Amino acid sequence: MQQSPFEPSVRSHTELPGWRRVFAQGSMTLGLFFPIESYRGDTPRMEHQVERAQAAERAGFAGLYVRDILLRDPDFGDVGQIFDPWTYLAFIAGQTSEIAIGSGSIVAPFYHPLILAKQAASIDRLSGGRFIMGAASGDRQREFAAFGQQVQDRGAIFRETIEVMRHAHATSFRPTGWSGGALMGGDVVPKPLAAEIPLLITGTSQQAFDWIARNGHGWLTYPRALREQKFKVAQWREAVRRHAGEDVFKPFAQSLPVDLLDDPGAPATPMKFGFSLGRNKLLELLGSLSSIGVNHVILGLKAGRRPASDVLEELAEHVVPRFPALQV
Repeated sequence: MQQSPFEPSVRSHTELPGWRRVFAQGSMTLGLFFPIESYRGDTPRMEHQVERAQAAERAGFAGLYVRDILLRDPDFGDVGQIFDPWTYLAFIAGQTSEIAIGSGSIVAPFYHPLILAKQAASIDRLSGGRFIMGAASGDRQREFAAFGQQVQDRGAIFRETIEVMRHAHATSFRPTGWSGGALMGGDVVPKPLAAEIPLLITGTSQQAFDWIARNGHGWLTYPRALREQKFKVAQWREAVRRHAGEDVFKPFAQSLPVDLLDDPGAPATPMKFGFSLGRNKLLELLGSLSSIGVNHVILGLKAGRRPASDVLEELAEHVVPRFPALQV
């Protein structure tokens, strides 16, 4: 029976098809960032994205992710998928059927918490439970200035926004107040399909590590040298054990920009946050990440020198079958 959009759910987020396609203890899957193309500067063409998203779904990628970049900032040099992340998530959800769709990541302090609650629950329901919400505190000074916020306040605003969003999802007509307003006599609908929207905290988001382990369903972080990332995985597992219990699984996910070269045997050369490398070295790297306990790697193709369609085809044939989406 379909869960009513007017009543809070008691279902676990781990039962949702998006979560089940991406995450399982002892497994590693792959995702892709939009735009699924290679380009220089901050001006993607955003062509053929639907067909590439559908190809990624057929190939066995577990998830597709949008970024929340509100302003074009010459110093930052990237506008992501150009379009509003919520609008684009809904668009892609309507063009796919099984692949998880996620945010990597929504900058929570820029959203009114009740609007954020409505947007997240709407995407969750319209996608049939395929939405995974990455959330972050933000780091671009120009955006905070434009929205009338102090960058040093973002950690506190982030915490409060997440708490109010979850209150709205978990209750009906229960009042609450926060620094920016009060909910009295009204209710946010729809409610999500599970008790909570699957939430990956991105980076530290200006929070204590223990807070992240308590409040996140998983952790989405950045690429690091293998030895350092192994330490971070162990640190994460220990924090989850302390704050959620021995038997609770909270996944560890990371991004990874790649420039996949024509030569499958090409060695790995470091680039910003990632590597220029051949297919064999990519498989070796992904295998190493899996062995240290990474559960999900989101690939970015922006820095590539080959056409993204060719790279996607090679990944689909040779790489994704080693780390396929999980069976739902």
